Amino acid sequence: MPSFRSTLSFAAVGTFVAVLTLAHGAPGQGAGLSNLIQSEAAEVLDGDGLRVRGVVIRLHGIDAPEHDQSCQDARGAIWHCGEIATDRLAQMIAGTMVTCRELDRDRYDRSVSRCDVSGVDLAGAMVAEGLAWAYLRYSDTYAAAEASAREEGIGIWSGVSQPAWEYRATRRAGTSDAPGCRIKGNISQSGDRIYHLPDSRSYAATRISEARGERWFCSKEEARTAGWRAPRD
Repeated sequence: MPSFRSTLSFAAVGTFVAVLTLAHGAPGQGAGLSNLIQSEAAEVLDGDGLRVRGVVIRLHGIDAPEHDQSCQDARGAIWHCGEIATDRLAQMIAGTMVTCRELDRDRYDRSVSRCDVSGVDLAGAMVAEGLAWAYLRYSDTYAAAEASAREEGIGIWSGVSQPAWEYRATRRAGTSDAPGCRIKGNISQSGDRIYHLPDSRSYAATRISEARGERWFCSKEEARTAGWRAPRD
């Protein structure tokens, strides 16, 4: 199991407070929005998503592993990074006032917000603990926190992981250009050529780089004929 660094200290919070300012701007003009939502009963949807007083919120500036996503640690062991990221966010907000300020709306009309607990930025804490990537495509707010987590080799930086945006794109694309050709032909660090079936433990965490000679196969027989073997486990 990869190591994590806890950055959030929990404090008792007073009575329930809820404030919702109903004013929305157009996408891309979110910097001037003043929407504020507070609740002690926020619901975690995944590692970067919440529902607060019925409003679906995407944490600004980060992308956490998808709930069904797996990663590998430094020894190559599989760990369920998506589930762990979701559970960690739930732990951070449990029984505590969550305050979210909307910055924008995304293409799914979700509120893109900065959310805090006891003065701690939830998105920043997730990145600092190695449980989310800085979503540099949209913001560099957490670039420094990501660099620190990567240097320490914690969480998703402890071994092999696929950025969540690539994982989603691969899943949407059906994993291969050729229908039915979903077997991943991976080359390990030691040079072993290993194929991974869609139902294997290492499948989700395995990334294919055709530039390195890795490839997709349509059947186990094709992979074996080409010189790839099944994982030893």
